[in-house]
Amino acid sequence: MISLIPPLLGGIGLFLLGMTLLTEGAKGFAGDSLRRGLLRFTGTPWKAFLSGSIATLLVQSSSATTVTVIGFVSAGLLSFPQALGVVFGASLGTTGTGWLVAVFGLKISLGVYALPLVGLGAFLRLLAPGRWRAFGLGLAGFGLIFLGIDFLQQGMTGLRETSSALKLPSGGLLAHLAAMLAGIVITLVLQSSSAAVAVTMTALHSGTVTFDQAAALAIGASIGTSFTALLASIGATNPAKRTAVAFMLFNLATGLLAILILPLLLRLVAWESEHLGFSGGATLLAAFHTTFVGIGVLLFLPFVTPYARLIERFIPDHRPALTRYLDKSLLQSPAVALEAVRRALIDTTVSALEGIAGALHPSESLRGQEAHQRDIVQAVEEIQMFLARIPSDNHAPAGAPSRIALLHVIDHLVRLQNRIAPPSSVRESLRDPQLRAALDLAKSLLQTALEGIRKNAPAGWEHSLEENSKRLAEVRRQGRIAVLDEGLRASPEHTLQILDALRWLDRVGYHTWRICLHLPASATSADETSKSDPHPDE
Repeated sequence: MISLIPPLLGGIGLFLLGMTLLTEGAKGFAGDSLRRGLLRFTGTPWKAFLSGSIATLLVQSSSATTVTVIGFVSAGLLSFPQALGVVFGASLGTTGTGWLVAVFGLKISLGVYALPLVGLGAFLRLLAPGRWRAFGLGLAGFGLIFLGIDFLQQGMTGLRETSSALKLPSGGLLAHLAAMLAGIVITLVLQSSSAAVAVTMTALHSGTVTFDQAAALAIGASIGTSFTALLASIGATNPAKRTAVAFMLFNLATGLLAILILPLLLRLVAWESEHLGFSGGATLLAAFHTTFVGIGVLLFLPFVTPYARLIERFIPDHRPALTRYLDKSLLQSPAVALEAVRRALIDTTVSALEGIAGALHPSESLRGQEAHQRDIVQAVEEIQMFLARIPSDNHAPAGAPSRIALLHVIDHLVRLQNRIAPPSSVRESLRDPQLRAALDLAKSLLQTALEGIRKNAPAGWEHSLEENSKRLAEVRRQGRIAVLDEGLRASPEHTLQILDALRWLDRVGYHTWRICLHLPASATSADETSKSDPHPDE
């Protein structure tokens, strides 16, 4: 027995190391295309499910897919129901590792052939340029997986000769439950359901366990991986907690259902073996694993929206509304973090413009405006601090224009936030007939800006916004001359108040236009957006 421990432990270690390297290599080689692909094909829960399945098959890690999705939800790029669709897809996609082990790792002894892959991958990792270094890392990981399976086979064969089984009970619901608990424990110890399933398949292939026991162990591995995710979410953000709880409940419900109907599932697998040509215990186990996870997906996915609402009600989000997207976990992905900043700026801008639009109506009360202004100021400060913490992405220099555009938005928003609660003298002056034209232009400009940011404005709204801003600046210049002329017949105090109100309206229009110019795409360079600026020095 003692002599069997080194190959078993070494095999598990090589498999886990190979999975880690394969995942990191696949993510590095795919680059930003994996993130873009996940976002592009997640319009509906079913599309999100397919995206999650394919992404997990490519990177061979449901954890990597889930962590990416949590970041997308935190940044507001995905809704929670869409995220759950991706998570369900990741659960099904992770069964692909079992097929890899069953079809290639156990049927064909690839240990000897895997050694050159490890060597070639190592050389590529050290010497190759760009993304091919990541490809080499993944190639070495792929080879280590099969080396690990070879060692596991040696250990399991010796274990079978020492003992006919792993002393697991066989037959009946209680025996299935005991084997399922063993699978949960193995997964928690290994921190990988893929490794637990690989160990189970190797044990089945060597005859160390029966198929019934292996099936219950695979169910336990599926449940165990959700507990791992739940433990990892302790102290994490709300999107992470929601995703972990939803993932755990899905796997727990699917696993318990699979245990209860295990005899029926075994008959279904036998039918698959007969009609689909599956042969060998490990291949049948891979088919069983995919089948029961697929049944869980079919049961949950049609009701993903009410399921998401239930989880959201169970774990409410207490983050400030304007800065809810600024999740520190996003700092690991600069592109996603910049998008989170953009969305926070959109919400903050809308809130600020709504406050200013209310202040342009002299008849309305300003009760709560100062508190509203404090909320905006605090949100802008948090956004600034978060943007400062986002590291530069050396692999994506194209992100620099986006960062510059966001800085432009913040600069103008800082100036605009001080106009949410206008001075009483400005409020009184807004009633003056001399300000009618400027006031109407400012109201129209704010309305266009709000509709444009909310994507309710007609095409060409940006041009209309620019024209209104320039007209407002011209009204301020012409109005200043007229007001000064009128000052000969009015009091100096009244004249200065009217001039102050004119400047106030002009500044509101200008900063609103400049924010909207930079905000939609946040990818226009400063040189391009400085063109046709009537106030280039402000």
